[in-house]
Amino acid sequence: MKKVEIKELGTQDLKDRLEQMEKDYAQLKINHSVSPVDNPAQIRRDRRMIARVKTELRQRELNNK
Repeated sequence: MKKVEIKELGTQDLKDRLEQMEKDYAQLKINHSVSPVDNPAQIRRDRRMIARVKTELRQRELNNK
């Protein structure tokens, strides 16, 4: 998902996706601690994508006040 796609989504859609992304990220971290993941860069990409979504949600929150 790119920044443009994030901005096009509705607020509720972003919240739903964020929740799912955080669950997936947590599961990936658990799996990685048990046995190494094939692509460890995926952990970094997921963490950064979560941050992008959170940033967009916070920006929308501040703009509505």
